[in-house]
Amino acid sequence: MKKTYEIIRGYFHSHLYDKEVLATGLTLREAQSHCGDPETSWKTCKKAVNVARTEERGPWFDGYEEE
Repeated sequence: MKKTYEIIRGYFHSHLYDKEVLATGLTLREAQSHCGDPETSWKTCKKAVNVARTEERGPWFDGYEEE
């Protein structure tokens, strides 16, 4: 069976870690491509919507994991 991946967005809160699933059923290439975008991390994002997310929710990142 072919492996698929999901995109998760992780948020750091003190010593806690919350995550939400953004997409499912992706190939490894698709998942890696998404996560290679600078807009998928609070450290490197520039778009207003992502900067606002950081201000509202704190540090975050998009990652992927096998489903």
